[in-house]
This record gives sequence, structure tokens and C-alpha cells, in this order.
Amino acid sequence: MTLLSCAAATGAQAANLKAMWGPGIQNGVSRFPTYRDLGVRIYEDAVPWASVALRRPRNPRNPNDPSYAWPAEVTRAVAEAGRYHIQVALQIMGAPPWANGGQPWNWAPANPRDYANFAIAAARRYPSVHLWMIWGEPSRRPDFEPLTPAPRFAKLNAEQRLAPHLYAQMLDAAYGALKHVGRANVVIGGMTYTTGDISTQQWIENLRLPDGRPPRLDMYGHNPFSFRAPDLSNPPSPEQEVDFSDLGRLSKLVDRYLGRPGNPHPKLFISEWTVPTAVDFEFDFYVEPLVQSKWITDGLRIARRLPRIYAVGWIHLYDEPSISSGGLIQVDGTKKPGYSAWKAG
Repeated sequence: MTLLSCAAATGAQAANLKAMWGPGIQNGVSRFPTYRDLGVRIYEDAVPWASVALRRPRNPRNPNDPSYAWPAEVTRAVAEAGRYHIQVALQIMGAPPWANGGQPWNWAPANPRDYANFAIAAARRYPSVHLWMIWGEPSRRPDFEPLTPAPRFAKLNAEQRLAPHLYAQMLDAAYGALKHVGRANVVIGGMTYTTGDISTQQWIENLRLPDGRPPRLDMYGHNPFSFRAPDLSNPPSPEQEVDFSDLGRLSKLVDRYLGRPGNPHPKLFISEWTVPTAVDFEFDFYVEPLVQSKWITDGLRIARRLPRIYAVGWIHLYDEPSISSGGLIQVDGTKKPGYSAWKAG
């Protein structure tokens, strides 16, 4: 069975696949019993290339190269996920200075092949992992450089097209590399979010390789943070934003610009979603805990009804004071109504 037929075969299960971001181990204690209680089917975590490979490896595709320092937390979390029969999705993000000309971690590598080689090493390091996210929110300047912001609805100029073009080459190279390791590997590209310094629509329209073709991917990743209740009948978000209510429109956009022979309708992988219940650093809005619960119910209902959604990933199991109040559990361990809503969804 080919990868795409495998994806089609799992389509009926897609709406039931709840994902959640780690950490998987907190203060030496596994969170996986809680993830199991919540019905989580996919565990999400990140592999930071910049800190794993501080020095250029002599054998970059070999995970045992002495230059690599794999994060112990991720290694343990992947093992724990296996024990609880939970799939793992890993995000490869950031580039070390030797790969991006001495720039900060958020700068794209000068040669996309370096990123692809690291993807091979990561896939060999974690052979049980078959879901791979390529970078995170690259349409956002703090997460991906060089990027020149673009006005909404504008046709991008050459300088503004550079970032999506660089990302497209990195994504396509990683796709080929991960398939080389194993055809079961599923590559999730795009990785946009609600807004951005380049809008999601502009990003998708300009994901092009030097020959004009779209990059290869299996699924399109998106983080649809929402300021309104999820409802596919809602009108389009303003300013080319793409929130949870816009996911039907997003799927059409992905088909038009990124569909390829053999995969004309890529599924959507919702990597991150959360709804804050108090003032925090991440968002400029919040809702009451009961509203968070209702939005979770509404969002998961959409996921069950829209077969294009492969998974919905929640980020933050616990509130983190001042940083995030979008957890399902308060700092003192009290479960919010949203916990029950996620568990029942």
C-alpha cells in the first residue's frame, strides 16, 4: 500500500485523532497517563537542529555522529509514547550557525540539503516516528528569516517572495530525504498560523521551487488560533487571516496551489490550537473557562465532520503563569471545563 493510499485508509479515523504538544516529561514525571486519559492519539514535540548540532557533523545523516547531542527529553518522550501506543509528530526547527552563515537560529540554512541531511539523521534516531513537521510558523518573521513583511492582499515582490521560496526548497529537500529513509514517513509542510508577516494565503500562493512547481508535501500544517467560536458558516476572517472557522476555505486554497498528481487534496494537520482563559503573553484576548470548553467542543465537532482535517493539536496542557493561560489544567492541578470537553471530543 502506498503512502497516499495509507493516508486515505486512515481518513475515517482522522477526525478522531487528537494531538497534543509536550513536554512529555515534566519534573521527571511522565505526562502520558494524562494524555491517554484525554484520548490523545498523537504526541507533538520539537527537535531543535540548532542545539542538537552545534558543530558541523562529519557524517550528517548518521544520528551517531559525535557532533550530535540529541535532547534526552525528546528521546524519553518518544519511548513513553510507544509504551502508551501514541503516535509521535516531531517538528524540526531552527538552523545552527554553521548552516546559515553565522546567523541566529531562525535564519534559513544556506543550503536546504543541510536541513534535509539532519532530517535523515532525526528519522534514523527516532525510527518509530513517522509524522514530520517542517519548521514552525515560518510566515512569522521571529520564526523565519530572511523574511520581508508584505501588505495584505498585495502581490509579493521579489524581496517578499524570498522567504516562501527558501522554505519551499527546504520543504521539498526534506520530503525527498524523509522518503529516502522510509516511505511510511509523512511530511507536513507550510506550518502557517492565523496571521503572519506574510499572510497564510500569500505564503501558500508563493510556495514555489525555482522551476515554478510547488514543493512536495503530504499534509499542510496550520495553527488556526481563533478570536471567535469555531463555525464553518462564519464569514471569512478579515485581513486574510485563517482561523478555525476558515479551515474549509484553507483546504480549497491548499488544493489550488499545492495539490499535485497523486495527492491533489492534501489533508490538514492542525499542529497548534489553544484558547486562553486569562490574560497572558501569547494572545491579546481571553475567554471564560466555560467558553473555552464550548469552543473546544465546537472545534472537535468540525474536525469530525471535515474529513480533510487529519488531526487537531492542542498546545499547553497546564497554564504557565504570565506566558500562557490556554492550558486545560490550572497551575494548582485543577482541571478546567475544557479538560472534560477535550476528553469527550
